[in-house]
Amino acid sequence: MAGARRQRGIRESVGSIVLGFELIVLFLGTLVAWGLHAAPAGIVIGGGAALIVLAIVAILTLRFRVGTWVGFAVQLLAVLSGIWVHMMFVVGAIFLAIWIYAMYSAEKAERMKAAWPHNGTENPQ
Repeated sequence: MAGARRQRGIRESVGSIVLGFELIVLFLGTLVAWGLHAAPAGIVIGGGAALIVLAIVAILTLRFRVGTWVGFAVQLLAVLSGIWVHMMFVVGAIFLAIWIYAMYSAEKAERMKAAWPHNGTENPQ
């Protein structure tokens, strides 16, 4: 019999949702860069794959504070990928704004949740 699953924090849940959607965008952005011959194919595919792997590492480490910073690195690198595919400046900036808002809101919600009195039931009142 397996043990109980670990309860995920709000920051971890919201961050994994944002990065999960961004994985799709990064994959499609890599295909666009490859199709436009923005750089040699090896660099485009390698760079896109590295950014996707970094996003997966961020998702897996979000339970720790370092995961948030790895997520920020993914956002900044996505914006910088606009050097090769100019639309990625816009898409990367949108995801950066979503990331900042999500991390700020999740941190605020976790602080409020920690301050809320808990009476031992599922719905504290």
